[in-house]
Amino acid sequence: MNLHMPELLTTEEAAEYLRLSERKLYELVAGGAVPCSKATGRWLFPKAALDQWVMAGLAARPMPDAPPIVGGSHDPLLEWALRECGSGLANLPEGSEAGLRRLSRGEVMAAAIHLHRIDGNDEAANVEAASHGPGLHDAVVVAFARREQGLLIAPGNPLKLKNIASVAEKDARMAVRQEGAGAQLLLLALLAQAGIAPGDIRTVKPPCPTGSDIAQAIRAQRADCGIATRSVARTAGLDFLPLTWELYDLVLRQRDYFRPGPQALFGFMRGAAFARHAAELGGYDISASGQIRHAN
Repeated sequence: MNLHMPELLTTEEAAEYLRLSERKLYELVAGGAVPCSKATGRWLFPKAALDQWVMAGLAARPMPDAPPIVGGSHDPLLEWALRECGSGLANLPEGSEAGLRRLSRGEVMAAAIHLHRIDGNDEAANVEAASHGPGLHDAVVVAFARREQGLLIAPGNPLKLKNIASVAEKDARMAVRQEGAGAQLLLLALLAQAGIAPGDIRTVKPPCPTGSDIAQAIRAQRADCGIATRSVARTAGLDFLPLTWELYDLVLRQRDYFRPGPQALFGFMRGAAFARHAAELGGYDISASGQIRHAN
């Protein structure tokens, strides 16, 4: 079988992927305990073989149950669905990348993510993060919805903003999200595509924890604009300039996918009440909701 370079990890990459120190990894190599090979004087570790090795170890030593929490990105429809579906799952919105880190450490049962890449290839970003993230060898990616993201602005658009470039041109005060939040990754990607340096945007400090906090900053006149979903804009009574549609997914481990809590949520996502509320909030395409987009 031919192995492509992205599937061959260096010692440093393998140690990070397995959440081990390099010294511990070398000890495992010396004892012949971990799958690897040597080429041109360097140890190389096939990622697929590492996944199988880890899964074999997990089968012998069950992991403790993760708490019934959905971490990651905030979303009004997800927040409502968790309350209404009877799943017993709590919500801990801290941003997409923070949610994935908690998932890898077993601190949440699922993570809601909407990741964006600087090169603009966003369709694969969520799956790539779940399939290559440290400790996420058994991840499942489930579609929640496709969401519309844009600029939230005060009613009437007093600064006559049109797009990201106009935010810099008009020196508008922009409320931003924390590092690693999906909306912040989207902002960085849009700035790069427009040829604008992040320092050329007049940002409001401190960063906002959620899109709803961005809306509040605009309503309180502490900011002129910020990136969030159409549903957040409609709920807050703000105007909305559409920028893009994105994939908003749930990532969880295979063993947790079949637990009662997630299954209650997935079943609710297929119901009429979920469809009605998505339409009321606006800016959602739920045609693929509940479908498995990827399984490691």
